[in-house]
Amino acid sequence: MYEVKCIGILTSGGDAPGMNAAVRAVTRAAIYNGIAVKAIYRGYKGLISNEIADFKTQSVSNIIQQGGTILKTARCMEFKTPEGRKLAYDNMVAAGIDALVVLGGDGTFTGARIFAQEYNVPVVGVPCTIDNDLAGTDFTIGYDTALNTIIEAVDKIRDTANSHERLFIIEVMGRDAGFLALNAALASGAEAAIIPEIQTGVDQLSELIGRGFRKSKNSSIVIVAESDVTGGALGVASRLKKEHPEYDARVTILGHIQRGGSPTAQDRILASRLGAAAIQALLEDQRNVMVGIVNDAVHYEPLASAIKNEKPVNRLNLDVLKMLSI
Repeated sequence: MYEVKCIGILTSGGDAPGMNAAVRAVTRAAIYNGIAVKAIYRGYKGLISNEIADFKTQSVSNIIQQGGTILKTARCMEFKTPEGRKLAYDNMVAAGIDALVVLGGDGTFTGARIFAQEYNVPVVGVPCTIDNDLAGTDFTIGYDTALNTIIEAVDKIRDTANSHERLFIIEVMGRDAGFLALNAALASGAEAAIIPEIQTGVDQLSELIGRGFRKSKNSSIVIVAESDVTGGALGVASRLKKEHPEYDARVTILGHIQRGGSPTAQDRILASRLGAAAIQALLEDQRNVMVGIVNDAVHYEPLASAIKNEKPVNRLNLDVLKMLSI
């Protein structure tokens, strides 16, 4: 059985609220189990440029409530090359790191899986992405906070929509996944959600207009996931202007406000459980897995399937949304 004496921890890809809570959990769970911790700053870029430092218990004090990531994050094209990964491996060995815990989404895990295969390094992934689009876990760290941020923004926009009797088209993140758009629409009482999983999703708008949905309401909200499939909020607004110029529509793109902020209790708890589970996975000699939560129990999912398997939205929620938007 492979004995892990020292782990490296890094955050990569887009930041997500709760990443710091996960860094804290991984660090303290490792130290609790007699494993040394090395922090790798700026993701895979920092592994290549040797930005590695010792982490102690006090290194992660007072960060559970902070958004973003204290380890920073950066894109790294060099890590996509064999030469870059060789340099990263050499630095890892020189630092005495036996295994890696990587926090991020599908891009992060894709790089980790290739690296692990090339150098036989034990790697455990912790799912941190607001999109909630990784298979093998019911929820990803950051999703709940982002969803609540969207709802707070939509509630405020609704006040203006009511005052001016307007239709607002609000764009949220989720280039390939509609979890945020669909569930934000349900939670905020929106009239429609246009998501990439339903390629004819824009037709929801025509259906609502055809039903005369504005007749009984003095405002309307449509939430759109940013996507080439949906066309985004600007694409939907352009179509609306051409086909239904009678509607006074406004566009709001929420953008990166969705990534920031103090994590919710749910994200802090999820991050704490998954951070501790990542160390437990290494103690059990698990390799190249992502730790997730399925039906409120810790679950190990191979990195390959976490990345490749499509995680479906609950399409029944679209029916609920349609029913409640009358």
